[in-house]
Amino acid sequence: MKIGVSTASLYPLHVEDAFAVLAELGVKTAEVFPNATVEAREPILSKIEEIREKNDMTITSFHPFSSPMESVFLFSAYDRRIEEMMTLYEEFFAAMNKIGAKIFVLHGAILSRKCTVGHYLEQFRLLSDVAKRYKVTVAQENVNYCMSGDIEFLKIMKRELGEQAKFVLDLKQARRSGKDPLEFVSELKDSIIHCHISDANAESDCLPIGDGDYDFTKFTKALFSNGYDGAFIIELYRDNYGEFGDLRRCVDTMSEIVDKLK
Repeated sequence: MKIGVSTASLYPLHVEDAFAVLAELGVKTAEVFPNATVEAREPILSKIEEIREKNDMTITSFHPFSSPMESVFLFSAYDRRIEEMMTLYEEFFAAMNKIGAKIFVLHGAILSRKCTVGHYLEQFRLLSDVAKRYKVTVAQENVNYCMSGDIEFLKIMKRELGEQAKFVLDLKQARRSGKDPLEFVSELKDSIIHCHISDANAESDCLPIGDGDYDFTKFTKALFSNGYDGAFIIELYRDNYGEFGDLRRCVDTMSEIVDKLK
């Protein structure tokens, strides 16, 4: 079971510098979160790959900064904008091949865009079909302010898209939607292929693992009972923790929880 950290947790460090810090901490699994298109191009890609190979790391996933653009580009009704984002995302898929990432994290359309369900599914299929040519899987993340924050919408995706429906479960986003993350596990089951994790308590919905009161044992058991074999990626905001070493502590704490369940 792979347990790691998203480079987003070290924002605003440049992505290659954030990745290097994770390597120095001894973190062996990471999600790459580029914060500019240049960070999915050379020479930065080769810097990331060099660090990955030198430290025997695994990059599970790629989560682009362009998520807020998806509403007005990919999920719009304007053909030229759709084509423009498809061109950009195809470039990202090629970048993922370079660094070994297999899962592309999608936010999708925000609620205020009023995208129809039919159009959403059509665009998701379009993107997934292109990704498949690069052996990349597009996975829909549950995001509070997007259509994907609604469990009922995700259930429709699962039903209508079949095997193409894959999901990223983000704990803090589930909390912000006012939902128990276990509801997502119960409904989406083995369609969940990736997790963004964080702890929480009554005062904060995003804390380092072990600093809150969330029952990770119960959560992990529920995932495992549905055949989960994906990674657990710590995704925090920079003001949620103190030193970078806290990220390694999160990995170690989650590793202990998982090891007890094996």
